[in-house]
Amino acid sequence: MEMLSMLKVGYTVLRSETPATDLVNTFMDWAARRSLLLLALFMPPYYVYKLTASAAATVAPQDVAGKVVLVTGASSGIGEQIAYQYAKKGARLALVARREGSLREVAAKATDLGSPDVLVVPGDVARPEDCKAFVQATVERFGRLDHLVNNAGLVNVCWFEEMPDVATFKQVLDVNFWGTVHPTHAALPHLTRSRGKIFVNSSAAAVLAMPRMSFYNTRGM
Repeated sequence: MEMLSMLKVGYTVLRSETPATDLVNTFMDWAARRSLLLLALFMPPYYVYKLTASAAATVAPQDVAGKVVLVTGASSGIGEQIAYQYAKKGARLALVARREGSLREVAAKATDLGSPDVLVVPGDVARPEDCKAFVQATVERFGRLDHLVNNAGLVNVCWFEEMPDVATFKQVLDVNFWGTVHPTHAALPHLTRSRGKIFVNSSAAAVLAMPRMSFYNTRGM
């Protein structure tokens, strides 16, 4: 009851009709109305543009032959397959993951599929110093960077309420969130010079949440 009384007092204070609160409320109402109007005006053309651009990319895909592409999480799964698709189109690759042995196997197959040059750089995307190092190694090897593919990710399957220590999720956040931020920050100056592109591999779990994956479900948000 004491907590409820405190909440009521706080609400009353916020709702008190003072010149300052009136001014804030008036501004927020003005901004909200115009924001909704702007969304209504610009969202439909924006989605038409996105659909058109996507269709154009499908019909006439970009020529990536000779482009320098850095792929994180390239030792297996989706990252491995992304590397092979780039290799088939003649891109030069920098492959990053923690497992060097698996990376070298992927590099060998990528070379067989058509990549003219493949660099293997073991690294952990959760470590800022590793991100700076593998971006720098890529630029030193190829002289440029055209595409950054942020693909590395972890999944943690459990009931959230049954976790004895939620700090266990820190590694998931370090890889899935900061593992995209750190490589992007390190690569941005080089991508700006080359007018390159940044790709982020998200997850459909953010739209269609899966049970026992509550923390991972934020990956695509």
